[in-house]
Amino acid sequence: MADRKSEESGVSVKSKELITAFDPPKRNKYAFACAMLASMTSVLLGYDIGVMSGAQKYIERDLDCSDTQIEILVGILDLYSLVGSAAAGRTSDWIGRRYTIVLAGAIFFVGAILMGFATNYAFLMVGRFVAGIGVGYALMIAPVYTAEVSPASARGFLTSFPEVFINVGILLGYVSNYAFSKLPLHLGWRFMLGVGTIPSIFLALGVLGMPESPRWLIMQGRLGDAKKVLDKTSDSLEESKLRLAGIKEAAGIPEDFNDDVVQVSKRSHGEGIWKELLIHPTPTVRHILLAAVGIHFFQQASGVGAVVLYSVRIFEKAGIVKDTPQLLATIAVGFVKTMFILVATFFLDKIGRRPLLLASIGGMIASLTTLGFALTIIDQSDHKVTWAIALCFIGILSYVAFFSIGMGPITWVYSSEIFPLRLRAQGCSMGVAMNRVVSGIIGMTFISLYKAISIGGAFFLFTGLTAVGFVFFYTLYPETRGKNLEEVEKVFGTFFRWRSRQAELDRQKEAAAAEK
Repeated sequence: MADRKSEESGVSVKSKELITAFDPPKRNKYAFACAMLASMTSVLLGYDIGVMSGAQKYIERDLDCSDTQIEILVGILDLYSLVGSAAAGRTSDWIGRRYTIVLAGAIFFVGAILMGFATNYAFLMVGRFVAGIGVGYALMIAPVYTAEVSPASARGFLTSFPEVFINVGILLGYVSNYAFSKLPLHLGWRFMLGVGTIPSIFLALGVLGMPESPRWLIMQGRLGDAKKVLDKTSDSLEESKLRLAGIKEAAGIPEDFNDDVVQVSKRSHGEGIWKELLIHPTPTVRHILLAAVGIHFFQQASGVGAVVLYSVRIFEKAGIVKDTPQLLATIAVGFVKTMFILVATFFLDKIGRRPLLLASIGGMIASLTTLGFALTIIDQSDHKVTWAIALCFIGILSYVAFFSIGMGPITWVYSSEIFPLRLRAQGCSMGVAMNRVVSGIIGMTFISLYKAISIGGAFFLFTGLTAVGFVFFYTLYPETRGKNLEEVEKVFGTFFRWRSRQAELDRQKEAAAAEK
């Protein structure tokens, strides 16, 4: 009898092991679907960047705009997006991450319609303003939602999705430029901009199938709903319970509160967040804020905005003068950028954030130097230099490839995973604000910059800024791979001495494991 019971027990254990073994793929697929739907919001920004790269030359011809008007038109959307990103943190804490994504799509839809029907420069600027607010919302909320819904084992992979979809949007924008370039001048650029309504429609429909962020649900005291989402998006039920306990602790909910709906202290609804971030930050919060804002600054200061927004002009300066070859060359840039971002997503959780980031920046420095050299040779020559044109093209492709394997996705992954729960929405919105300010400044001044110091000189400037970024990241950025969101913040607070802090935490973990 005892033997039979032990045999049944053994079978039961084996059955449970088999069930557990089959659970993770199902759960990871659910988290994958949630992350993909949320990240579709980033297509909106990507499409606008890509389409403006080609549309600007047709707008300039049709509306008889000056270079100054064009660079303001191109770059101003980034500054307009500050309105959206500044409001997105509070909005997402108020109505939830899910409905903030819907709001982002709706606002961008209106902006794209206005741009498509613009009859003059002023009307076009109004459309840019509305679309910019939608982009600001989208940029802030996509990485926050994805980080909050992802299990630790796949967080890097899933949180890189917003950058993946930015690149998909850029490629779609480049393709749209080519597709509508043969239309009459007054129709072509309007179709290019107006087609931007399509991604926002798909986004609104897709959001209907998404759950709310479990962290936001817990901040509202909805523990029952949060448990259901965590069970579906975790690798195991044990991890789901650990994630629930960690979020409850961060939200200030006592461990023994297990009702489906509980009362949450006012603090976890966002009161005093800005004070804690900016006026009286702890060393940990100060380090996290510096890291988040710093990585967004250097991502854009590396000149990626100039490359993708003004790729047509850069190819023109490189000696490719006809419209069709220019637009086809931009499609090649978009294709390479998208392919390499897909490669990066599979290595983020295997190799880690730091190695990929540092390797990416090293490659970007080499590519920018090559590009600056090639453009200088072409600029100084009074005849066509074929090898320099080829080198310029190779430099651009290698630059966007290196950017996409590290600097592009890791900026969004890293900044969304290092903030504590109570500071995450507002902290991420500050990072996005820095990103958009720097991108806007570069977008609104690049034509004037290369006229002042030459096109090659502009890229040598970006090379220097990127080199400073390499030193900044090497000294201040700890690894976050494999840590849950509540563990990540423990590594911060010692600035340049983060390595000793990491070693201390590793020793504590080993000691705790030995005691068990």
